[in-house]
Amino acid sequence: MTDSHKELFERYVYAGAITRDPEALAALFTEDGVFEAPLVPAGGPLPGRLAGREAIRTGIGAFQQDGPGPVDPARSGYVLHDTTDPDVFIAEIDAVAGGVPMSLVQIFRVRDGLIAHLRDYFRP
Repeated sequence: MTDSHKELFERYVYAGAITRDPEALAALFTEDGVFEAPLVPAGGPLPGRLAGREAIRTGIGAFQQDGPGPVDPARSGYVLHDTTDPDVFIAEIDAVAGGVPMSLVQIFRVRDGLIAHLRDYFRP
């Protein structure tokens, strides 16, 4: 795992799951970045696709208001995996959020040190 991937992932977790700051989270994406949650059912707590920083900021902010509480870092962990594409890495995450355990997989595509596309495979 490259240091830059690990650092970006840790900043993403801090902004999104620990401090729950949608502004800081959106700033980690390219201007045209995309956040997708393919397993979230239609009409679920988060739209399946958010395109652009503003949509990411708004959509994630709404989810954080209604979704599970903050992640408990002491009861959570992750493993990062490189791929053959140097701009893509995968995160396997076992977390406890708002007291509820969850497992998820995220696939990150990076461009110029920012997240260009993130697929977040979880069931809310």
